Amino acid sequence: MRRDASHRKMIEDLERILGPGRVLSDPLRLLAYECDGYTVQKGRPSAVVFPGSTEEVAAVVRYLHRHRIPFVPRGAGTGLSGGATALNGEVVISLVRMNRILHIDYENRYAIVEPGVVNRKLSERTASRGYYYAPDPSSQQACTIGGNVGENAGGPHCLKYGVTTHHVLALEWVLPDGEVALVGGPNGDDIGYDLRGLVIGSEGTLGIVTRIWVRLLKKPAGVRTVLALFDTVEDASRAVSEVISRGIVPGALEMMDRLAIRAVEAGAYPVGYPEDIEAVLLLELDGPEEGLEEQAREAVDVCRRRRVRDVRVASGEAERALWWNNRKTAFGAMGNLSPDYLVQDGVIPRSALPEVLARIAEISRDSGLRIANVFHAGDGNLHPLILFDSRNPGETERAVETGSRVLQVCADVGGSITGEHGVGLEKINEMAKIFSPRDLDYQMKIREVWNPEELCNPGKIFPRPARCIDRQPPLGRPASVPV
Repeated sequence: MRRDASHRKMIEDLERILGPGRVLSDPLRLLAYECDGYTVQKGRPSAVVFPGSTEEVAAVVRYLHRHRIPFVPRGAGTGLSGGATALNGEVVISLVRMNRILHIDYENRYAIVEPGVVNRKLSERTASRGYYYAPDPSSQQACTIGGNVGENAGGPHCLKYGVTTHHVLALEWVLPDGEVALVGGPNGDDIGYDLRGLVIGSEGTLGIVTRIWVRLLKKPAGVRTVLALFDTVEDASRAVSEVISRGIVPGALEMMDRLAIRAVEAGAYPVGYPEDIEAVLLLELDGPEEGLEEQAREAVDVCRRRRVRDVRVASGEAERALWWNNRKTAFGAMGNLSPDYLVQDGVIPRSALPEVLARIAEISRDSGLRIANVFHAGDGNLHPLILFDSRNPGETERAVETGSRVLQVCADVGGSITGEHGVGLEKINEMAKIFSPRDLDYQMKIREVWNPEELCNPGKIFPRPARCIDRQPPLGRPASVPV
């Protein structure tokens, strides 16, 4: 059978499984699925399918597995490491139609959602009862909870509240051969091996999550948000360490440098920062009202001891919202400064902030590319944004090399190559900066148990050429645990 005929047969078979209008194969329409938020590498899928239930996902996966057709799960496409990119013509399984909030249990403080539920929608749905969902990536107005599970996403408030894995109680999971399993439970207790924790952050390489039990939190009774403007990045960095060392645990502690400030001030939510300011700290305290004022005063005092130019507490919710909208649009605001940018995602010890930021500045000067810094300062999760113009020959490659040098600095000080964006395609070759060949070999063995033929999201996370894979039958499957 010729390839064209084989492709048509696959499309017809998938349409029989899902029904009309649920399979996309027009080459022009497939262009929208060539990449996620990581645009350096692109690949057009052979098709995109839109299942609407666990049963349909499983049926599609069983068909693709039977015919040895590789596939890639995809949420909203907001990922920043190429995890949802079909680099070699795989079938994309889009979960955006599975966007229902299935159940909310306020008494036991959890909700059951489908993977296509937009992160912010769950907090909006539960706000009237005084609840919310804590993980808050900057893209929370668009990113999906299923995608957050795949990347173990965090956000500004992960300093105090943790990342996605701390808020997921159970998962329904379609394995790469189409079998369906339940792991975890609504009380969050795992019996035996923590398979729930294994799936979270596996970037779609171990299967496709189709239902998620998530923890709901009560909204804090009080919030105080502090904004501090510094004349040097070093002073701002020292203030971050001193706040934490005093025993203050902010809900969030964010920083932007001068170039990032310039971008957000040209965006949709300008605050009116002075043009010559070098760093902005955004610090948020939350919890019971008792003691919040004292903590806010102490944080302000720390900033003043570190030669702050100006520091103040938000006068009300409107000012607080403006400050946060300004910060959370930072990535997109880079379009005001450059036609292209590459977002990095390294992690370092807080105490190394001054040293690492100085080395990033050196790398910027050496590469000839501007680097804006926006990051979760409280837990040392850096997001250097490397600005470049892909229309200039060789500049894309120079940006990628610059990003690699930044991640090497993070590794050199005992940090990590990723905190919340995942490895995907982007950081495959960076894995060797923090893992030995033996470490990587053991991780690949885990993938082989669940995804032995690497049909599910192939070519992600681990560097190639990988070792030869012994094509033995899978070692087993997780038992279904009633939830």
